[in-house]
Amino acid sequence: MIEPFLDLLHSRLAALVIAVALALLALLLAFQRRGSQRRKRGRAAPPSARPVRPARPSARAAPAARVPVPVPRLAPARVPAPPPAAVRKASEPGPAAVLVVDDSAVARAKLRKLFEGAGYLVTVAGDGLQALEALATGKRFSVIVTDVEMPNMNGVELIKAVHARLETEDLPIIAITGHDEMHSRAHEVAGLCGLFKKPWNDRELLERVAALAELRAPVA
Repeated sequence: MIEPFLDLLHSRLAALVIAVALALLALLLAFQRRGSQRRKRGRAAPPSARPVRPARPSARAAPAARVPVPVPRLAPARVPAPPPAAVRKASEPGPAAVLVVDDSAVARAKLRKLFEGAGYLVTVAGDGLQALEALATGKRFSVIVTDVEMPNMNGVELIKAVHARLETEDLPIIAITGHDEMHSRAHEVAGLCGLFKKPWNDRELLERVAALAELRAPVA
């Protein structure tokens, strides 16, 4: 009874061993196949087949170098300087000169302001003697505007002295007076070119002086 059992056990053990051997063989083949596939995948691809990855920009890019641009220097524009007002041509006459004679400082100041505002060169004198001193300096006056009643030498005496001199015999003289008696007396003076009563009219006086100054203007 035992022998048949042993034979059956031996046959089954043999079959089990064969099955285990086959299973191990199958597992071994499977491992070898997987290993060969991994080796094929791990082989390096040729340089031409490798994809070229673009370089990643750094987090802080260096600033581009600034190239200085040369700025052309422009030459300053030449602006012709205007001719000075004080420079006149030799043939161009200067402003007319007026001699104001009056013993009143207020009257002299008013007449000076009036004539200088009109562009005349003004010289003032307090009486006839001072007026003759101004004429003796050689300055050329275009017109004399004088008061009639003055100390030392009055206006009538001054008019006669001016017309008695060869250098000033043609010098125009305008008389101004505040008294009716002197006003009538001045009318009798020869060579008088104008007579105004105080207070005078500025416009009329300027027009008279301008007309006389133009007649005595030097020939260019």
